[in-house]
Amino acid sequence: MSPIHVRGKPGDVAERVLLPGDPGRAEWIAKTFLDEPVVYNTHRGLLGYTGRYRGVPISVQTTGMGAPSASIVAEELVQLGARVLLRVGTCGAVDGALAPGDLVIAQGAVPLDGATRQYLGGLPYAPVPDPSLFRALWAKAEERGYPHHVGLVATEDAFYATTPEAARAWSRFGVLAFEMEASALFLLGRMRGVKAGAILTVSNRIGDPELAPPEVLQEGIRRMVEVALLALLEV
Repeated sequence: MSPIHVRGKPGDVAERVLLPGDPGRAEWIAKTFLDEPVVYNTHRGLLGYTGRYRGVPISVQTTGMGAPSASIVAEELVQLGARVLLRVGTCGAVDGALAPGDLVIAQGAVPLDGATRQYLGGLPYAPVPDPSLFRALWAKAEERGYPHHVGLVATEDAFYATTPEAARAWSRFGVLAFEMEASALFLLGRMRGVKAGAILTVSNRIGDPELAPPEVLQEGIRRMVEVALLALLEV
């Protein structure tokens, strides 16, 4: 079946793809970092762009919110020729060492989401990123000297269902932050034979009444995208 949500044609999508959830962020990334970006998809607001970064073809594709939407997009990108899928998004911190604007490089994702569970038929599994992509992200964050943390994240479905107390309980098991797509993306990377990874920007601590100040969050996102693009050049 041809892709029915990401309505690109063969050749429209680069082998290396950044995956933000937000279409506005996808547009910002493409127009800020890529040379001569071209739109290949607008269907359902899943904006997709392809351009070049330091001469290398790169695509930026919106996933929408949550593992179900991200899974659809990832499956269709693979059909269109993508071979490296890198999530660039935000997360809510549960570890007290994380500050708004810090970067989180996911070493693994606790699969609290339903999409991962459905793919696995309920079997236990430990979703982890591609090792070469993970190493590249870590190395580039260290080279730049940006505040960053490496460890587990938890992937959830219901943004408003998780209480601060329940989220903090996961910190006892090494979980740094909560987000909504990584576990399914890591699993699909393994299932479809492509490289998958995730780098995130801390938007707040779970339980905070507000997100980080806009300028703090935006600088964290800029750093995240810079690190992500440099890492893509290495894999």
